[in-house]
Amino acid sequence: MSKAIVAITMGDPAGVGPEICLRALNSPEVAAHCVPAVFGDAEVLRRCAEHLGENLTAPVVSVGDFAALGSCRQAVVDVPALNLKAFRPGKADANTGAAGYAFVQRGIDAALAGQVEAVVTAPLNKEALWQAGVEFPGHTEIFAHRTRAKRWCMMQYSEELTCAFITTHAGYAEVPSLLTSQRVLEVIRLSAEFIERLRARKSKVAVCGLNPHAGERGLFGNGEEERIILPAVEAARREGLEVEGPLPPDTAFLPSRRKAVDAVVCMYHDQGHIPIKALAFDSAVNITLGLPIVRASVDHGTALDIAWQGKASPSSLYHALRLAAKLAGQTAPQKPNNLLLPQK
Repeated sequence: MSKAIVAITMGDPAGVGPEICLRALNSPEVAAHCVPAVFGDAEVLRRCAEHLGENLTAPVVSVGDFAALGSCRQAVVDVPALNLKAFRPGKADANTGAAGYAFVQRGIDAALAGQVEAVVTAPLNKEALWQAGVEFPGHTEIFAHRTRAKRWCMMQYSEELTCAFITTHAGYAEVPSLLTSQRVLEVIRLSAEFIERLRARKSKVAVCGLNPHAGERGLFGNGEEERIILPAVEAARREGLEVEGPLPPDTAFLPSRRKAVDAVVCMYHDQGHIPIKALAFDSAVNITLGLPIVRASVDHGTALDIAWQGKASPSSLYHALRLAAKLAGQTAPQKPNNLLLPQK
C-alpha cells in the first residue's frame, strides 16, 4: 500500500517552522510513515538549510504540479508568499504572518482537492497574523472556516493525556458566555467518535467543571455545572456514551483518573493545555476534530527566541506526522469537490 502524502505547512517563516520542516524532510523516521510535502517558500528553506548546515535535497515543485508528488519520497511545494527583502529570522511581523497564512491556505486547498491525504501544520504567530489583517486567532478556526465544518473542536492528543476543548482562543471573562449544553454535548460526541475510530473500541470520556470544585453545588460560579455541563453529560449518557462529570478540574488529571478515561473535555484553553504541556510537551499533537480532511499540528509555538538556531526539537512534528498518516490510512482519499472557498 502506498504511503499517504502529507502536506506540512511551514508556519511562520520567522519561527522554528522552517528548521523542523527540514528535519522532517531528512528524517528516515518520517519517511517510514508518509511522504512529507512541505508547503512553504522554497527560498526560505534553502536559506535556513544553508544557515544551519542542513541538507535540502527534496525536489521543489510548483503549487500546481501535484502530479509530481506521486513519484517523490519527499518534496517542497513552493508557495512564494514572502517579501524576502524585508524578512528577518526571529522577527515575526505582517510580512511573515501573511506568508504563514498563505502556506496554510494552499495546504487546505490541496487536501480539499484530494491531492494530499492530510495536513500537518507548523506553528503560526498569532500577533503576526493579526498584523497581517487575518481575522482568525489560530489554525483551528482557519481550518473550520475554510472547510465549512458544521461541528468541530480542538483536541490535544498524547499517550499520557488527551484533552478536547469547548472554547479555544478566548479570554477567561468570555468563557462562561460561550458555554452551552449543545456545545458541550457536541465536543463529547466528537471526542468519543475520535477515540473509537483511533482505538477501535468504545471510549470513556470525562468532563471538567468550569469552577473550583466543579461549582460545589452552586457555591462557586453561576451554576454553570448544573445549568449547562451536567445536562450535556446526561444527554450523552442517554445516547449510550460512557461519560463522567462534571469533575473538579483540580483532580481531573490525577494519574488514576488519566488511566481510567480516554479523553478529558475541558471548558477553556489553559484548563487542558497546562497539564498536557506539563506531561507531554514533546509528544502531544494538536488535532482539529470534525473536519472533512485530516489535520494535525505541533503542540508548540513559533519560539522566535531560538528560531533558526538548530535548537528546536522536531519531536512534536514527528508525532503529528505519524498520527496524521495513521488517520489518513483510515479514511478514503478526498475527491475533488466544491468546498474550496474564495481567498480572503
